[in-house]
Amino acid sequence: MKAIRVHDFGDPDVMKPEDVSGLRPGPGQVLVAIKAAGVNPVDAYIRSGQYAKKPELPYTPGMDGAGVVDGVGAGVTKIAVGDRVYVAFGISGTYAEQALCTESQVHPLPQHVSFQQGAAMGVPYGVAYRALFHRAQARAGETVLIHGATGGVGMAAVQLARAAGMKVIASGGTAKGLGIAVQQGAHHAVNHRDPDHLEQVRTLTGGRGVDVVVEVAAHVNLAADLKVLDHGGRVVVIGSRGTIEIDPRDAMTRDASILGVVLFNATERDLAGIHSALVAGLENRSLQPIIGEEIPLEEAPRAHRTVMEPHAFGKIVLIP
Repeated sequence: MKAIRVHDFGDPDVMKPEDVSGLRPGPGQVLVAIKAAGVNPVDAYIRSGQYAKKPELPYTPGMDGAGVVDGVGAGVTKIAVGDRVYVAFGISGTYAEQALCTESQVHPLPQHVSFQQGAAMGVPYGVAYRALFHRAQARAGETVLIHGATGGVGMAAVQLARAAGMKVIASGGTAKGLGIAVQQGAHHAVNHRDPDHLEQVRTLTGGRGVDVVVEVAAHVNLAADLKVLDHGGRVVVIGSRGTIEIDPRDAMTRDASILGVVLFNATERDLAGIHSALVAGLENRSLQPIIGEEIPLEEAPRAHRTVMEPHAFGKIVLIP
């Protein structure tokens, strides 16, 4: 089969297409014929060698994918050959024609959902769900500001928050992206390039501030986020590319919380609950992943460059 392989950590060009041996499922394992693989910023951090957890070299990148079950091992009872599924994590990487997973890492993909959309589920929707509901404990009736609402995680957070009954304010840097965020459920949208965009947020809340901020660029926004919170507000940090100085008094006077989230810290029980909710959202059509670009598998280096651009839109997927 064809797969992208990494033999040394480094820039995107260390990813090379290779012909490798086909995979076989062992006990409790599922083999998926990959039709689309999701590309995430964390994939790029791992490939570069900058991430805290490094795979053993050589390896095949990719945590997200979707396709058709090609084989099952002994003891697998919930998945059958021919099932349409999406993959969230795996034993082998998803940048390949096949991926090997445990039974708990594959989830039903409804017929009306494309493989490209299925490949957008695992990391973006998993992180957004855990950020909103496990870490921030967001509730119906609260107001949430979603920074970076035009990317894969941001779009997921918009859809999840709206479906849960929250008032959603989206921020982004392009008119196209903000327009789609509104189409996907945001009540209001502000352009974070406007110097007064947080004053706009304050006005939209009647001067009260927001209950939750979902933050994908804490190295830029965290200090200002604390100033736009209501009493008891929470900032949940999904992403940061550096350090930032904050005034702790902005948190103290509001009884505010800064919460970090990493999907790798979720337990098996957490993940089972997350994906039960996500599959239900796909089934009832409240969750509809937006695909920004489809790129051939052999152009994985280009996909990694694109996903790290500041105004990446929607989800980037690789097509084997």
